[in-house]
Amino acid sequence: MFKLSIATSYTDPESRMDPWKEALSCYEDLADEVVRSGENWPYEFTWDYIGKVFNESYKKASGDWVIRMDLDYFFHEKDFPEIRKTLNENFDKPAIAFPKYQFFTPERYNLKTNIVIAYNKKHFPNIELNGGGDLCLPTINGKEITPSDVPISNIYLWNYDSMFKTKQVISEDRARFARAWFRYFGDFGKGEGDDTEKAFKTWFEMVESRYKKHKKLMPLERHPKYIIDKITNLNESQFGYSAFGLREKYHSGLIDNLKKSIFNV
Repeated sequence: MFKLSIATSYTDPESRMDPWKEALSCYEDLADEVVRSGENWPYEFTWDYIGKVFNESYKKASGDWVIRMDLDYFFHEKDFPEIRKTLNENFDKPAIAFPKYQFFTPERYNLKTNIVIAYNKKHFPNIELNGGGDLCLPTINGKEITPSDVPISNIYLWNYDSMFKTKQVISEDRARFARAWFRYFGDFGKGEGDDTEKAFKTWFEMVESRYKKHKKLMPLERHPKYIIDKITNLNESQFGYSAFGLREKYHSGLIDNLKKSIFNV
């Protein structure tokens, strides 16, 4: 038997429209311990602060294994036993990667990437979350841990990327994080700038290029139980309702039955 911790971070998740209550319910059912950091995250910050906050929750965790989760990350309840089995069978490895379902609207998704989020804290105490271009990816002895370095689980992480946020919340978030990037790196990275409209436009163009690839369908009842009610209650102001019109632009006519099952229309 081993102890499993989940480490997360958030500040004012209600106003940022994160599915935080649903996420914490999921984490508490899966893990023996849930720890958080970021309670005092300032509105304006520098980019390296992100990794510092991630490390804070990781160091708080007392589990043998620690899974690092953002508030839009979920695991499916049916996979809980297999997650523990996978971790238990890999105590000789520093970490485990998980493939990620990326959702913008709830009825379709894309297999985006493998992400290293489970860390063997008991046997590899030198792991830190300070690597990669974003300065918050896992490293061991200063070397980034990539998916090619560790086992990749066959269990999927469910990522509800900005699904429950409004345009205003997304715009302000993107501009705020662009300013944080500028303060540390001296440029605006993806060209977002600190203007909310420009930041939203840059983000939306990225989302549009990705949403075209969201061709795999997902019925409502197959989502994790924790998030189904929140999906059902999406309204037109929230990104996940129609991806701000992208669903009709790219997938109109293909998902009528799924739309009816999700939104009761």
